[in-house]
Amino acid sequence: MIDLTTRYLGLSLASPLVASASPLGERLDTLCRLEDAGAAAVVLPSLFEEQITLESHQLDQHLSSGAESYAEAVSYFPDLHTYHLGPDTYLEHVHRAKSRLGIPVIGSLNGVSTGGWIDHARLIQEAGADALELNIYYIPTDPATTGAEVEQMYLDLVRDVKASVTLPVAVKLGHAFTAMANVARRLDGEGADALVLFNRFYQPDFDLEALEVRPHLTLSSSWELLLRLHWVAILFGHVRADLAVTGGVHTAEDVLKAMMAGARVAMMTSALLQHGIEHLGRVQADLVAWMEAHEYESIGQMQGSMSYRAVREPSAFERANYMKVLGAFPRSP
Repeated sequence: MIDLTTRYLGLSLASPLVASASPLGERLDTLCRLEDAGAAAVVLPSLFEEQITLESHQLDQHLSSGAESYAEAVSYFPDLHTYHLGPDTYLEHVHRAKSRLGIPVIGSLNGVSTGGWIDHARLIQEAGADALELNIYYIPTDPATTGAEVEQMYLDLVRDVKASVTLPVAVKLGHAFTAMANVARRLDGEGADALVLFNRFYQPDFDLEALEVRPHLTLSSSWELLLRLHWVAILFGHVRADLAVTGGVHTAEDVLKAMMAGARVAMMTSALLQHGIEHLGRVQADLVAWMEAHEYESIGQMQGSMSYRAVREPSAFERANYMKVLGAFPRSP
């Protein structure tokens, strides 16, 4: 009997397949379909900092100037007064989801500063969420802002939220840090229970006829997984926090690679939007078939088996591999 169970954020999961934050989580009936299809946990769509500050009439101009786009949307922000899940509605959604589902429900906050996050982190906990994901979506556009200041902002946010709640907290990061390993270790030191690698920063496009900047959404593909594998494999064993892969997980092979790099879970959104919720069941069946064919008995048996500390040539994750790959590229006659 193949054992697909894993532990993430202190929660026992039936498999490493987690539905990440997306519009699919806005409706209770869709959440039930995700559970039926094989999702071992769900991350609800994010409650955005801008919604919280708007409700309290304290919208900070600094925050709004860098928040033209966001991680789980297909367009720019709608009117925040009419956005689908406002603060009160969001808490009710958490409560209803937890009451209906038999799998862990992870709430999500999206923003860049403590502000109203502290109170809403507590309220999400009181609504019954099993864990909380901090989706820190921040693009530092001010040339006067230093890398050290950005990193400290992340650390302060995690420290303050962790001090305000008792439920496990995951931190969803972008990849563009100068010293990713150091940032991960410091977030770990501030109490982050998991690191989710990586957020996808959507880029606007230019409309050459209208001369306007337009929102542009491109769903992920499996090739994006490589960056995630690289850093999970490097961080595995160096941080206490659990590691999760998000972005580029489409197939059972992608899930297997994430596990071997050292992830506890593999999160999916784009694949479900492209192929439907039932795709989860196909991925799980393929996962079991591969493990049976290769004589793996459990997910735990493979976790971290291809990490930096476990492979024969760890230099493959470092600069030496850069030169080797370039040298191996075939030259034109």
